[in-house]
Amino acid sequence: FGLPKPEVGDLIEIFRGTFQHWAIYVGGGYVVHLTTVSKVNGAGSSSMMTSQTERGKVKKEKLQNVVGNNKWKINNCLDKEYKPREVLTIKREACALVGEELPYCVLKSNCEHFVNDLRYGKPESRQVGSVMADVKIMKWLLMLDTDWPVGAGLSSLVDR
Repeated sequence: FGLPKPEVGDLIEIFRGTFQHWAIYVGGGYVVHLTTVSKVNGAGSSSMMTSQTERGKVKKEKLQNVVGNNKWKINNCLDKEYKPREVLTIKREACALVGEELPYCVLKSNCEHFVNDLRYGKPESRQVGSVMADVKIMKWLLMLDTDWPVGAGLSSLVDR
């Protein structure tokens, strides 16, 4: 009974309300993650209030300090699609980036893109993909004939 025990190279998904923050485990209780330094109170790695494009900073911190009181899990979700890179390569590259400032964009280069690029060499974000799919569905529903109840309801909201 207890917390999961991550191995070097494991992706750590941290649940922070309406979104997830991601980090990569590098051993000894530490993770490397991409966070933002924002001028907006409450923004940063624990918020989606960050602007669409800004600078991010790569940090190495104790897993427990990054997680805080949030729930978390090991989530190497793309292992079925992509072969993970060598553990030593992942750790070396992650640690070499610590302290670096990198572009940060919620849609194109967020913390999930960052860790997936380290583990798989593929900067992907399922979170962003899911949001973008929802936006496409909403656009499609708005174009439907207004005889369909949902289409009518959405159209009436847009027409106001």
